[in-house]
Amino acid sequence: MRCVSTRSSTVALYLASLTVAAQGQNLPPATPTVQIKELRIPSIDRKPLLTEFFNGNSRADMKRVDDFRQRNPGDVTPVSRKTTAWLGYDAQNIYAVFVCESPTGHTRASFSKREDILNDDFVVLVLDTWHDRQRAYEFFVNPFGIQADAIESEGQNDDFSFDTLWYSDGRTTPEGFVVSLAIPFKSLRFKSADMQTWGLGLGRFIPENNESSFWPFVTQKVSGFVQQLGNMDGLNDISPGRNVRITPYGAFGRSHFLDNPAYGLPSFRGRTDIRAGFDAKAVIRDSLTLDSAVNPDFSQVESDDPQVTVNQRYEVQFPEKRPFFLENSAFFSTPENLFFSRRIVDPEFGARLTGKIGRRSLGVLGMDDRSPGAVANPAIADFGKRTYIGIARVQREFATQSSIGFFASDREFGGNSNRVGAVDTRLKLNQNWTFKGQAMVSEADATDGTHSGGNAYNADLNASSRKWYYDLNYTDRSEGFRADLGYIQRTNIRQLQQFAMHHFRPKSKVLVSLSPNLYLNGDFDHRGTQQDWAVKPGLNFEFARSTFVGMYAGRLFERYPNTNFLRNDVGIGLHSERFKRVIFDSGFSKGSRINYDTPGMLPSFLGHGSELNTTVTIRPVSRLKLDEIYQLTRLYTNGPRPEAVFLNHLVRSRLNYQFSRELSLRMIVDYNGVLRNPALINLDRQKRVTGDLLLTYLIHPGTAFYVGYTDTHENLALNGAVVNRIGLPSTTTGRQVFAKLSYQFRF
Repeated sequence: MRCVSTRSSTVALYLASLTVAAQGQNLPPATPTVQIKELRIPSIDRKPLLTEFFNGNSRADMKRVDDFRQRNPGDVTPVSRKTTAWLGYDAQNIYAVFVCESPTGHTRASFSKREDILNDDFVVLVLDTWHDRQRAYEFFVNPFGIQADAIESEGQNDDFSFDTLWYSDGRTTPEGFVVSLAIPFKSLRFKSADMQTWGLGLGRFIPENNESSFWPFVTQKVSGFVQQLGNMDGLNDISPGRNVRITPYGAFGRSHFLDNPAYGLPSFRGRTDIRAGFDAKAVIRDSLTLDSAVNPDFSQVESDDPQVTVNQRYEVQFPEKRPFFLENSAFFSTPENLFFSRRIVDPEFGARLTGKIGRRSLGVLGMDDRSPGAVANPAIADFGKRTYIGIARVQREFATQSSIGFFASDREFGGNSNRVGAVDTRLKLNQNWTFKGQAMVSEADATDGTHSGGNAYNADLNASSRKWYYDLNYTDRSEGFRADLGYIQRTNIRQLQQFAMHHFRPKSKVLVSLSPNLYLNGDFDHRGTQQDWAVKPGLNFEFARSTFVGMYAGRLFERYPNTNFLRNDVGIGLHSERFKRVIFDSGFSKGSRINYDTPGMLPSFLGHGSELNTTVTIRPVSRLKLDEIYQLTRLYTNGPRPEAVFLNHLVRSRLNYQFSRELSLRMIVDYNGVLRNPALINLDRQKRVTGDLLLTYLIHPGTAFYVGYTDTHENLALNGAVVNRIGLPSTTTGRQVFAKLSYQFRF
């Protein structure tokens, strides 16, 4: 429950990145200081109806829970608005009904698409079905019954890539709202036993009060969430049953685009794409899930959010959005990112086995990729060949929230190969301190017969409590270390980072918390030459009505490539949900900046620059959502008469209208403009405008129909065999209309 425990994952991640500057079998014992509550859930003869809980009514055959306590902003304090839940189960489902009181006009609820509810009032049902105090399912519902689901794993952020079939309903009332949840046992994984004991959590989130409250009481004085869940027994003679899912799909697309290949002549082309395939899922002995796919459904209907890619020292990481890779991705995660799934571009087949046996978890993936051979030089032997990929991850839990894991990956393309092996551990030292460590080794072979390899290490010590947060991290990567399937920004480095924050919580109705913090960083290469250091003190404020402010000032040193640069940097960020229908996010930073991409023989130099990122989300009515995003990045030379090196404008307007829980229409207009001084930076003068229209009919995950249209115009012109830049974005470089239908069969 990390992502939502501070009310907004966007807020938590943004303020952290602003301050740090981008950077089974035997039940384990509970932490001694945590008193575990017990609850027995009754079996009921019929499913609950929402109307049975209106006007103070309830069901006598269901278990009542009403002792909700705050985790934030209070600690042990009773929930500020009366909250009651009722629980029960039958042979097919577990049921929960929440009755939540709110003053008239103070309930925040939007009629939005699935999983877009975390800025609303909402409730959550948490189920640790393995009862291992390590991992739990989370089911969120807002007052209109809109769903979101995730998996909570200790030591990681909530994994919202998890999607499964379950049922919910909700309605606002004069007193607040009532919601119901029905979770099929077929949608859960748990051990086979006649009598079950699960971990249970019930929660309510009230954004107007910056509030998260739970039953049982979950304190921030103890690091960890799942270990504090209550024990729920009474579940007898239940089973996930036979669970086989087959999801065939078909996609059609017609496109017109400017093809400017690395090898061959550029031209305008038209193409009709007809693609079909299927994904299949089978549950083995209630615990392991086998996913297989032929021509997997990797069509990506969600466009990437705009990111600055100009004058970046390291590769920009775009998040994964494809369903096959998103589901169960946590089974392959390690402290270092050794598997970044966007490295696999165009597979034809794939299979994945994930799940848990007792206190052991397993993840195995095998897949091909046609993309490397398709873009290779036709004159070389590897043209048209495909890449073969294998990944394995095994983890064993022991003691209290501790584990040891192993990872191996292999990527083979023609005569080129890269293999990585790793061992990692997570040790829960006490109720507040956690250690994570990882040792890695890699080897690579090239077509020309050369062989290379190297080692890498990562160690992290973390402490978390209601008053303190501390993280100490050491990273060591040798010059020869390579992880072609991972996301590793740099090698040949020994780096030590520290981040410390202290929370003061004054007794004020306006200021919820005040948090000074400090980030320190220093690193050397393996020859002992210092590459970077940074000192960044910061200050974060949390105000009432979900308003957050963070600021920092820093002094930095950076060596690039063989030149030493001393820099300064200041920044401020704001997130506010003060108004019911408007959310505001903004960040601004400025200081000395390095020009990494100088032309010709011009050496890299230090200038001054700034970055502005602003997002305004407006909901004029509950079904309509408008996002306006603007990013501006600038760099100028130093001196009495500064010259502009480059300006990069990124603008996105995104409109979403929700006709019903299933049907929505989304419209996006993007603009990306780069103005540059060609004598000072190696960039093209780029102007690109893209329109994107998508109609979605989503019945439930796996069963959906999409119709879309995209149109991109750029300042490009094809003159014979040469593509040149022109003044206006008047040339159509990519136009496509597409449709996709998928349907999930469950047996």
